Amino acid sequence: MTDQSHPVVSARGLTKRYRDVLAADGVEFELEPGTITGFLGPNGAGKTTILRMLLGLVQPTVGEALVVGHRYLELEQPARRVGAVLESDDFDPGRSARNHLRALALAIGASRGRVQEMLELVELEASANRLVRTYSLGMRQRLGLAAALLGEPELLLLDEPANGLDPAGVHWLRGFLRRFADQGGTVLIASHVLAEIAQTVDQVVIIDGGRLIATVRLDELADSPHSLEGLYLELTAKASA
Repeated sequence: MTDQSHPVVSARGLTKRYRDVLAADGVEFELEPGTITGFLGPNGAGKTTILRMLLGLVQPTVGEALVVGHRYLELEQPARRVGAVLESDDFDPGRSARNHLRALALAIGASRGRVQEMLELVELEASANRLVRTYSLGMRQRLGLAAALLGEPELLLLDEPANGLDPAGVHWLRGFLRRFADQGGTVLIASHVLAEIAQTVDQVVIIDGGRLIATVRLDELADSPHSLEGLYLELTAKASA
């Protein structure tokens, strides 16, 4: 269950320097339960670095990344708190999708029944015994989401989750994420597809050059002359000037 005394995600002054490259520079934002947030920025803006800091895969040079009030590596049973899809090819290509999920389920203490449930949820049950090497990009995206959901997490961190999905798949993903949030889950989606983000999220966090340049709720744009695309292009142009 989500600890209501803390934001689900809290980035506090997140800074990461790689020699002469400042990949993240004092980034701060919070995510509350039941929300879907779009994480936007040009290529090289620092989005992936920040996602990896949230997951404890990269250590901040300065600042801290907290999930329900704790660093990811300090969480008990982290797979039951956070599900993540950062790569679409993080699979053994010589294994079937079903065996991949069974191995993960064993590692985190989820049941085989949960494996079957997730295969059906992401609509891969009919192809679950095929080797992953035969999967299309869209099928691998669905498998990654199934893996992220095995532990029944309260937070999903997704990097370009609609990449490779056909229109029906994108429609399915949008509906699934809305239901997940409506049931109290929290989602952070890094994406370049502004039109899809505008239909999916409650708010956006925009970064450029490793710096936070705006946090905007989508309902605030309803009374604004800006579309999300127009606002994004204006803000990133100013940040790059």
